[in-house]
Amino acid sequence: MRMRPTLSWIPSGELPPGTTDLEPVVSALSTGGVLVLSGAGISTESGIPDYRGEGGSLRRHTPMTYQDFTATAQARRRYWARSHLGWRTFGRARPNDGHRAVAAFGRHGLLSGVITQNVDGLHQAVGSQDVVELHGSLERVVCLSCGARTPRRELARHLEEANPGFAPVAAAVNPDGDADLTDEQVGDFHVVPCAVCGGVLKPDVVFFGESVPPSRVEQCRRLVREATSLLVLGSSLTVMSGLRFVRQAADAGKPVLIVNRDATRGDQHALTRVALPLGTALTAVADDLGIPLEEAGA
Repeated sequence: MRMRPTLSWIPSGELPPGTTDLEPVVSALSTGGVLVLSGAGISTESGIPDYRGEGGSLRRHTPMTYQDFTATAQARRRYWARSHLGWRTFGRARPNDGHRAVAAFGRHGLLSGVITQNVDGLHQAVGSQDVVELHGSLERVVCLSCGARTPRRELARHLEEANPGFAPVAAAVNPDGDADLTDEQVGDFHVVPCAVCGGVLKPDVVFFGESVPPSRVEQCRRLVREATSLLVLGSSLTVMSGLRFVRQAADAGKPVLIVNRDATRGDQHALTRVALPLGTALTAVADDLGIPLEEAGA
């Protein structure tokens, strides 16, 4: 029997309440050496919904799993039709004050690194350096046969040529760039193969039900070991891919600070959870530190 990946989490006990006090975050950043771990919540103010917050996409949408994607050509047709449409919308998203604040903190030498669970590239778009994309990036595609990686824009061009006039109206676009379309809207959408070997193409992201590459996990574990504290921004920490780094930091006695409006699976390990919108919270932190966001770039 195929097991479905963990998509939701319900607290099993009493968790510390959220706060609006930003002083612990300001204090940690003023010390420096902070490692940022960001999730979908940091991109909601850019128009990209999160998975599990209020209005999150999991309330209406079950993400494609790796097992489903590789199982049938029909599943891949449905995925690529939805993703191709979503890519157009996704590509128009722009960094918000949360992204700008993280880039500003890095520019002022307060961060030891950034790990993001997001696949939207918005941290890099605003100037953050050496970002570890834990779950990959929608900017690339990979062939499951030969391993060739190519830019997503090339695939988008080939899909446009193979599907002239394809322009259905999506009900919504999800954090993974997957647009909500009916089977009728997908129709007979034509999927294109790898230009190198003719194999199956997949976005270069970690699907639900797929494992993060071990080398990437170790890179992140090293960043946790080298950091003075861990600052989680906009992640429910429901899946183990992010939660394990919170546990690692806590086990090492390093402060874990979380900015997320809702309770998270990592709250029990955290010094504090600030229950404020990320743009508001991080702008206030930057103000307290005397760091202007515009220095971070676009």
